[in-house]
Amino acid sequence: MLQVAYIREHKDDVIEGLAKRNIDASQMVYEAINLDEERRALQTKLDSTKAESNTLSKEIGNLFKSGEAQKANLLKEKTTQLKETVKSLEQELNETAEALTQLLYKIPNVPHPSVPNGTSDEDNEEIYKEGDIPKLLDGALPHWELAKKYDIIDFELGNKITGAGFPVYKGKGAKLQRALIAYFLDKNTAAGYTEYQLPLLVNEASGFGTGQLPDKEGQMYHVTEDNLYLIPTAEVPGTNLFRDTLLNESDLPIGVTGYTPCFRREAGSYGAHVRGLNRLHQFDKVEIIRVEHPDNSYKAFDGMIEHVKDILKELKLPYRILRLCGGDVTFASALTYDFEVFSTAQDRWLEISSVSNFETFQANRLKLRFKNSDGKNELCHTLNGSSLALPRVLAGILENYQTENGIKIPEVLIPYTGFDIIS
Repeated sequence: MLQVAYIREHKDDVIEGLAKRNIDASQMVYEAINLDEERRALQTKLDSTKAESNTLSKEIGNLFKSGEAQKANLLKEKTTQLKETVKSLEQELNETAEALTQLLYKIPNVPHPSVPNGTSDEDNEEIYKEGDIPKLLDGALPHWELAKKYDIIDFELGNKITGAGFPVYKGKGAKLQRALIAYFLDKNTAAGYTEYQLPLLVNEASGFGTGQLPDKEGQMYHVTEDNLYLIPTAEVPGTNLFRDTLLNESDLPIGVTGYTPCFRREAGSYGAHVRGLNRLHQFDKVEIIRVEHPDNSYKAFDGMIEHVKDILKELKLPYRILRLCGGDVTFASALTYDFEVFSTAQDRWLEISSVSNFETFQANRLKLRFKNSDGKNELCHTLNGSSLALPRVLAGILENYQTENGIKIPEVLIPYTGFDIIS
């Protein structure tokens, strides 16, 4: 959530920045400024009325003590009127503050200056590419056919148990999945991230804290009876570890990693590009989260990019990095880089990680602050990234490592799997 003070002081920059998202935000910006002015005026009037009431109350007490009861009773009538005014002003102030909060919830983050203009993922900028695309054998298969051939993932069984998008991993497929999770966590903890085991359900406040609500209700599974949400990513519980927290400057930076299943309704998803592991309703992901000093957050962002690159180099998968354009960057993010791995059998790129800097947007919602060197409270910057989302990494391994004799296991994973080929 943008700070209203920032909107007020940089209204033209906010309007210009949000235009990169193809949003005309001028009406929302000026409405927010007007509501804030109204809120501040009401607060001033309320404080003044309370002060007058308190002064009169003391005067009444003194009058009673000095035996001037008649004069005191006259003033009591006035204090009664003032109390009614206070009650009315408090209600009006609460309504105005709530209207301002609800409006601020609807305003997305301002994109970083480096974010390119654009309306869709077709306008994203490729900024880096590494790895040779392997030449596969004649008759190479996509991963959903390989999964069936080697009996390692059963999509039909998952469909019977739950529905489409809930695969069942079995045998060496399940063990490869577990090996990837362990490998990713080991890489992250070696890089200084603290491992957490996180809840898979979060309350409404947590959804608002990281920006999933009110923006993405349609993509989240909602347990209506308890008003809880199944997590779409470990970013939500992992970042909410620090909701309503005042840190010391010496506590920064903070790094969190965790493995969780993730749940996304993906309403409206269909077609050939969502076959197999390409798009699921339940999938596994290992996340990295950072809480940073504002002065260091973009250096930390670059470090996260290098960290994910290092993992993909060790897996020896061809990949590229995209800088998302204004029309594709998420609601809460200021800057996002997507990693995509090349699926040789499908002849297309598959997104396997997003690394984002939210600057103060999430921290403002979370009330996540630190006490700076001047003793003042300041909002932290939050960042997160996948390292990595498993389904498409697994799809890339199955397709790019297939041979006539079976599917080879990336060398770095063999200590985790205990086998070097699926045959």
